[in-house]
Amino acid sequence: MRPGVSAPLPDCGPDISGAPGFAELFAALPVAAMVIDDHGKIVRANGAAEALINLSERAMAGQPLEAVFVLPPGAQTRREERDFATYDVSIDLVRGGRVRVDYIESIIPDHPGWRTIVLHNAATSRRVGATDRAAARAAVGAAAMLAHEIKNPLSGIRGAAQLLAGMSAESDDLTMLITTEVDRIAALIDRMQDFTDTRPLSLTAQNIYPLLDHARKVSLAGFARGVSIEERFDPSLPPVLIDRDALLQVVLNLIKNAAEATARQADPRIALTTAYRHGMSVSAGAGKPRRPLPIELCVVDNGPGAPADIADHLFDPFISGKPEGQGLGLALVDKLVRDMGGIVQYEREAEQGRTVFRILLPRAGA
Repeated sequence: MRPGVSAPLPDCGPDISGAPGFAELFAALPVAAMVIDDHGKIVRANGAAEALINLSERAMAGQPLEAVFVLPPGAQTRREERDFATYDVSIDLVRGGRVRVDYIESIIPDHPGWRTIVLHNAATSRRVGATDRAAARAAVGAAAMLAHEIKNPLSGIRGAAQLLAGMSAESDDLTMLITTEVDRIAALIDRMQDFTDTRPLSLTAQNIYPLLDHARKVSLAGFARGVSIEERFDPSLPPVLIDRDALLQVVLNLIKNAAEATARQADPRIALTTAYRHGMSVSAGAGKPRRPLPIELCVVDNGPGAPADIADHLFDPFISGKPEGQGLGLALVDKLVRDMGGIVQYEREAEQGRTVFRILLPRAGA
């Protein structure tokens, strides 16, 4: 064999008539998998890897791994005979784009320098199972009952305060304080009741670009005045399966969140980006096929990001990094996106100095 030319992987297993061979089994793996030889070059890449990286096996074969994507920190095992794994990490694709994955390298016994690499899509980290849905239904019911029971006495307190108004200057100050606080609590309860609406959304095929343009104009005319909002769109994006009003509310909430996060920046910037992610999918539950979510919509800002101690709980109700925050905005974003069959993720890209809220949605007709 010529120096520098790798031998193909041998087939394995007993010769059973009709049984699939190595190539068929490798191609059918449900996760992106690659085989790297002792020279650090790609020998095999299955269909899931082709879809995730958006390159064919033919185009990748014989190329160094670094020619396909930027390795995550620490992934240098071709010089160190050990396994390596890093989870929920973003990797940049050489042809453009970025994917968030669990990255796992394993050495191949008896073949020094050879490795397998598995890239597991990290978008599945926020999947909702049957237990989660049952808990969510219970919480929704409790919130609805609590909201109803609290608003009744609040209206009585407000009415009594109005009757006391005008009796004296001192009483006017106190009654004003009472009515102001009652109105504030009532507004908070109204926001809580957004979570109690369990009616299904009306999902239709939509071109999301007019919606994004409208959200941008509304934002610039109000809470994002003076902030640069850039648009970086994939012009070939197909129609998306959404509820227009729900997605508009989601995008406005995220832009408002980004505007508040960049308020102290010398040069506040927000970007709206879209992309089509081949191979992006999430679990739809036990025994069900994975649900494709190829439509990516991101709201990116150059703010400081969420405090590290709450970053993993941003989408939980009543969790907020702002002193005046009520912790309901992002929780409502998460609910509405899930009601449209998608997922929302938070990512802090510290090296680039930016914060990303990524929404993944189904395409229409999929």
